[in-house]
Amino acid sequence: MANLIRITEQIVTAFLANNQLTSEKLNQLINEVYATLQALEAGSPITIGTTATPEVPKLTIKQAFKKDEVVCMVCGKGGFKILKRHIGQAHGLKPGQYRKQFGIPSSQSLSAKSYSESRRQTALDNNLADGLAKARAKKAGKKAPVPVKRAKAAVPAVKAKAPVPAVRKKPAVPAIVAKKR
Repeated sequence: MANLIRITEQIVTAFLANNQLTSEKLNQLINEVYATLQALEAGSPITIGTTATPEVPKLTIKQAFKKDEVVCMVCGKGGFKILKRHIGQAHGLKPGQYRKQFGIPSSQSLSAKSYSESRRQTALDNNLADGLAKARAKKAGKKAPVPVKRAKAAVPAVKAKAPVPAVRKKPAVPAIVAKKR
């Protein structure tokens, strides 16, 4: 019996590593796994129920796309900064398919809002917006706006050279001549 409890614990723990359950559903899962293991130990045939459909989380777009995290609308797993890799690896979906399946507008980023803001700020700090503005203007057929250039630090007119170190001569190494036999 203690062995069945340990096995049940391992199975349920492994399941919970990738899924979230309420306490009621957790109790139900523990009981089902334990009962199945008892039936297997007793030699009773078990049937795997295929009639039960997996429960799809009911999330709104507002609930799924929070400020600091993104929650997958397929499996309900959360804590992501970017959703693209998860939906591709875990569910085999491309971002377009995911958007179509859940009616997510194309203007909605599949990343957390704080992550998008930090990336945007980094791009602005590195003057990457100027290149983007030029590319957009070129695509539209307009002349690109002149980017604001930052003043560079003043460069001294004459550079002082460092003193040249004295050259030391290495002592001559005597050549060793091998004798022929």
